[in-house]
Amino acid sequence: MPEPIKVKEPYPTTDGINCDAYSLRIISPAYAGSDGELNAVLQYIYHSFFFSKKGYGEIADTLKGIAIAEMRHLDLLGETVLALGAAPVYSQYPACSFNFYSTKYVAYSCSLKNMLEDDILGERRAIAAYNKMLRCLKDEQVKAVISRILSDEVLHLEKLESLLAEFKG
Repeated sequence: MPEPIKVKEPYPTTDGINCDAYSLRIISPAYAGSDGELNAVLQYIYHSFFFSKKGYGEIADTLKGIAIAEMRHLDLLGETVLALGAAPVYSQYPACSFNFYSTKYVAYSCSLKNMLEDDILGERRAIAAYNKMLRCLKDEQVKAVISRILSDEVLHLEKLESLLAEFKG
């Protein structure tokens, strides 16, 4: 099993985060929205199957390593959602329990190159969303959670861009 692809910095705890509907509304889409961590996990695993089947085991393992890190993000965001006062159901807005996650959000590309491009696009969207959250959040502990996840997403983008360059070459 590949190692998670993450920065060496430890993840913050959610101890001490209190109910906060404002913060909950801001971070919820990152949990199980169309561009959220749940979608990232599923998409990376799906894409890794194809790279493995076509003989690109190293790329497949990298995608799995990113997926493992995204699972940790999903776990951390789920804990944060719960601490902020909502059940961590797989919904874009867990507090309201509607707009449930759907696998229709996974990019089901047909070519390996397009899969990497879709993964790069997903990371760019995640980075933009996390940066926007940081500008809006007031709770420093919730900001620490989001900042730490953001650090991994930047690393993932760098890895994927490197993989795409190698793959094209």
